[in-house]
Amino acid sequence: MDYVISGKRVERLAYVGLWPEQIAWGLGFTGGPVWHHGHRTLLFSDIPNSAMYTWTQMFRWTQSGDFEVFRQPSGGANGNTYDRRGRLITCEHGERRVSLTDDTGVATDLATEYEGMRLNSPNDVVSLANGDVIFTDPTFGLRRPDGVLHGQQLPFAGVFRVPAGGGSVRLLADDFDAPNGLVVSADESKIWISDTTSGAVRVFDIGEDGGLRNGRVFAELKQEGIVGRPGGIKLDSLGNLYVAGNTDDGIWVFSAEGEHLGFIRVDEAPANLAWGDDDWKTLYVAARTSIYRVLMRVPGQPVPIDDDVAGESEQS
Repeated sequence: MDYVISGKRVERLAYVGLWPEQIAWGLGFTGGPVWHHGHRTLLFSDIPNSAMYTWTQMFRWTQSGDFEVFRQPSGGANGNTYDRRGRLITCEHGERRVSLTDDTGVATDLATEYEGMRLNSPNDVVSLANGDVIFTDPTFGLRRPDGVLHGQQLPFAGVFRVPAGGGSVRLLADDFDAPNGLVVSADESKIWISDTTSGAVRVFDIGEDGGLRNGRVFAELKQEGIVGRPGGIKLDSLGNLYVAGNTDDGIWVFSAEGEHLGFIRVDEAPANLAWGDDDWKTLYVAARTSIYRVLMRVPGQPVPIDDDVAGESEQS
């Protein structure tokens, strides 16, 4: 079906009546999409099936073929990003760690514990210009079918920072119910973090010491009886925030001031999203059993990789 734009103010951001393209399907529960502009490849996770896949763009807005297995088992991989060197950073539910994949494809520990206690189930991650990593650590991966949390050691669900190259994990926040998606402004002065069970996205100033300051609610996913559960979040070049709200209404779009502008809908309830393609004008949406791509009018915030690294990737 056509994806539905609800809210006139979204029409300046997305094309009305353009069909979304389903590029992967038949999966368990998708998450962690991230675009590598050197490879022209989307990487994403299938969380319950402990798999990671890649889909490679051959020509703009043209289906290039089936998605391929990147890693299986994946440690229950969820969120992914790249550092400036193009190395993959992954939040692994099953292994309860954040891993770093080196240039040879070997994944090693980047973060596994805080003050001697095992992490819960790292969920989503961003990499900063100086190489530091910030990740969220809710308890989703510890919950069993009977609702009981299994093996929890930390008495809270935290947001953490890891120095470049690894080292002691620093706690940034411990007052979230279920911290999930996160995104940092281009100048790295602010960070937005979604809190799934509270239905809100919070924003913080990032201090000179790397800590979080002045936390406040940026937006609540509540609209005419609809209550969302915010997961992955991303910014566009205009400062608008796109939230995968896990509702059939689709992607929730908020202005830079936190005003709800409307929705962008695909066929399944979105849990995460990523910008991609050569001009960063495509939204890749992880929605339950599928991955969709949606052409946009405005570019999103890129995942920066050093030009020399990206150039080597393009030639390989």
